[in-house]
Amino acid sequence: MSQPKTTAELRALDAAHHLHPFSDMKSLNAEGARIIVKADGVWLTDSEGNRILDGMSGLWCVNVGYGREEIVDAVAAQMRELPYYNTFFKTTHQPAIELSAKLAELTPPQFNRVFFTGSGSESNDTVIRLVRRYFDIKEKPEKKIIISRRNAYHGSTVGAASLGGMAPMHAQGGLPIPDILHIAQPYWWGEARQGETTEEFGLRTARALESAIDAMGEDRIAAFIAEPVQGAGGVIIPPATYWPEIARICRERDILFVSDEVICGFGRTGKWFGCETFDTHPDILVMAKGITSGYMPLGGVMVADRVAEVLLEGGDFNHGYTYSGHPAACAAALANLAIMERENLVDRVANDIGPYLKARWGALAEHPLVGEAPMLGMLGALELTPDKVARTKFPDVGKVGTLARDFSFRNGLVMRAVRDRLIIAPPLVISHHECDELVARTRKTLDDTWGELKRWGWIG
Repeated sequence: MSQPKTTAELRALDAAHHLHPFSDMKSLNAEGARIIVKADGVWLTDSEGNRILDGMSGLWCVNVGYGREEIVDAVAAQMRELPYYNTFFKTTHQPAIELSAKLAELTPPQFNRVFFTGSGSESNDTVIRLVRRYFDIKEKPEKKIIISRRNAYHGSTVGAASLGGMAPMHAQGGLPIPDILHIAQPYWWGEARQGETTEEFGLRTARALESAIDAMGEDRIAAFIAEPVQGAGGVIIPPATYWPEIARICRERDILFVSDEVICGFGRTGKWFGCETFDTHPDILVMAKGITSGYMPLGGVMVADRVAEVLLEGGDFNHGYTYSGHPAACAAALANLAIMERENLVDRVANDIGPYLKARWGALAEHPLVGEAPMLGMLGALELTPDKVARTKFPDVGKVGTLARDFSFRNGLVMRAVRDRLIIAPPLVISHHECDELVARTRKTLDDTWGELKRWGWIG
């Protein structure tokens, strides 16, 4: 066992050797990283002893909360028996077999087969390979283009980042790769025309898909990929008219519909999967994060029968990962899913904790700094604005969001900032009392931010 180190010593080591994801390392090293040392339920403890309410479930993933010994024990038992073996070379093992069957049971009825990966990014890279292979086998090799949406997030590998519509990511590394097309996102608050209703906006934005297919030619379009709710894009919940129109377009066209459920899957929207919440019927369903509640890295791609039947006739699919179906990760997933079923967590989100938090979160829209406070299941957002009636943005977009996020951390609450939009995705096991605490700390964060903006002279 290594000797305990002080926060200063750990920060110095971190600054000297650790490159963090999505970080300005120069400024982070000057400030010093926050060091989390333990967690239980919905609470984190840092190296200074501060208790922090985790309003983001880690990275949208710790659905059953921290400290679940049942998952830890399942992983430990599997590690002792078979810590690792691959699923290449005509080989498999019991955890992958059992998890495959469980996922076929939990997902919508068109899904009976899964391709395992190590993450959401790997899953979406797999999607690119899989949909293009599908059309190759069908002797339609020209169908390569995949349509996604601006401001969508599908991962950060080369393929997944290309599918995503994040401009800052595309600005680095020569992205996107060819044959990826991006259309408008269903972000009513930020992008609706003057006087346009949410219903009108939802239809207009959905029909951007139809226009793109017509412009490029249906014979060249392989698939449309989208998150039911855009997560890292700012918890963008589409208007009610959006998904029915998207479903119609996909139904009428010879393209595959891919539902990226990396964030929305495993109960977060009040159904097992977001596609069920919005009554879409995807051909491919992408998963990760909540499948193990983050206790082990694991992802997967569910393939509908009509697609799988074509792939099965195509010989080798020359794609895979060393850790596809890792036995310990599959054991973690099985234990995690057993907890979710035993504790009825999906129903709890739909009929108990989800509505409870939504009512209290929605009241934050009354704050003078908040333009809207949407929430679906256990996904919520606050749009920060200097003028909620005119729906105007602050100058230097992102500065106010970062300011509010930093206040939130000081107030003992993890929220995330996307542009000038604060977002939450707490564990599904959060209690009513903890929801009240989350909202109280959020309100204090808004008040602190309002006071600082007054000092800056940004608001009257």
